[in-house]
Amino acid sequence: MIKIVFLFILYSKIMNNIKTSFSIKDLENLTGIKAHTIRIWEKRYNLLEPERTDTNIRTYSLENLQKLLNVSYLNANGYKISKIATLKKEDVPSIVREIASRDNFESHAVNSFKIAMLNFDTVLFYKVYSGLSNQKSFRTIFYEVFLPLLSEIGILWQTSTITPAHEHFITTLIRQKILINIELAQQEHLNSSKKAFVLYLPENEIHELGLMFIHYELILKGHHSIFLGPSVPLDNLKEITTYYDDVTFISYFTIKPEKDHLQDYLKDFKDQIIALGTYRFWILGKMLEHLEQKKVPKGISMFNSIKNLVKEL
Repeated sequence: MIKIVFLFILYSKIMNNIKTSFSIKDLENLTGIKAHTIRIWEKRYNLLEPERTDTNIRTYSLENLQKLLNVSYLNANGYKISKIATLKKEDVPSIVREIASRDNFESHAVNSFKIAMLNFDTVLFYKVYSGLSNQKSFRTIFYEVFLPLLSEIGILWQTSTITPAHEHFITTLIRQKILINIELAQQEHLNSSKKAFVLYLPENEIHELGLMFIHYELILKGHHSIFLGPSVPLDNLKEITTYYDDVTFISYFTIKPEKDHLQDYLKDFKDQIIALGTYRFWILGKMLEHLEQKKVPKGISMFNSIKNLVKEL
């Protein structure tokens, strides 16, 4: 049986700088439940017990957030709110655990990781991950749990629900898991390909988790993968062409190059790298939303997801 510590655990010892008070907008961002619905559940079923500021604004505790995440999970699994409201407080997490252990529990694992992030709780992160890894491969965990989690984290950061410190905390832990699995893959899979893949991020781009996972996938498939990491100038890539005749460069554009410079960057890549020989450039990431396929130079391919890129390997 999967042993996961779920959201109902409330720690008695937490760091002084942990966010323990949330606005209703925070709850909406963290749970996906509209503020209007939260107010209805609160008023009609007494599901939450908010406090109020001196100016009569609702504030919610970490325990309220945990309860709402559990309620949302039960509701998504067929429980009516009217039924959930009649359950004893201590029964809710037990039912959540039972459902999650026998069915699809990815969404609940994502919520557990969010709580670990909010609490800067390394122990909870590792316990949740351990439970997942007992039943699922690392590839499955990344696609079904980490990718949705990272997508939500991006939105939470943009809406100021979390701070950069929260984002750095959770992404560092995920990075550690990717690195561990890269090392295991390198030990088990020999390089059997004559082609080389070079993975890098453009200058001032530091979001490397997606690229690191592609590196992992390449190694699993027996390809020769060279990971250069973040913030690599184009001039540095020319050095690679002196060693390999057949290279596919792969990059992930999350925030760089900026949209006004994307087209120029691709043109420079074509002129400085692709023109030198049998070289290709595969790109993916959020910034590609600002590119038109018909304007992308020959030799450069765009992908809308890691999975679609991996299919081409």
